[in-house]
Amino acid sequence: MPDHATTRADDPAGRGDRTLGRGSWESLVQCLADAVLVTDRDGSITYWNDAAERVFGWSAAEALGRSLDLIIPERLRERHWQGYRHVVETGVTRYGDRLLEVPALRRDGEPCSIAFTVTVLTDAAGRVERLVAVIRDDTTRWQDRRRLEAELRELRDRISTPDRPGEGAAPR
Repeated sequence: MPDHATTRADDPAGRGDRTLGRGSWESLVQCLADAVLVTDRDGSITYWNDAAERVFGWSAAEALGRSLDLIIPERLRERHWQGYRHVVETGVTRYGDRLLEVPALRRDGEPCSIAFTVTVLTDAAGRVERLVAVIRDDTTRWQDRRRLEAELRELRDRISTPDRPGEGAAPR
């Protein structure tokens, strides 16, 4: 299995599959439950589906043409753009078949957690034209996981702490 996903921009199915016309592909992507963002080489948003609006709060009209900084917390932008430039230069991403989980921002400034994959779209010469991210709002799962990890730490602490009256294991 390759460590990246690269697809020709003129072959959205990635297999020469032309059974769905261009309009059908666009309709499919527009109504997916997951957010789909497409960006150009510079990181400007060129496509934003309905789910992206639900996840981030920005309409397509507001998001199109803007930088991905729209949804990236300021403290993570430098690291994000280093990785983005690397993918544009090499055409390789580790996140074609592996989820990347990161914090993001909603329109109202509220943080959220997202999980996504990245597909690289190239032209016929192999030059990166666009990056496509398929994004899921992972906020609830992330919060649940943090809560469960805190509960587990608390239970481990109770077990490892010697019994004190009124705490820990019941007297025998």
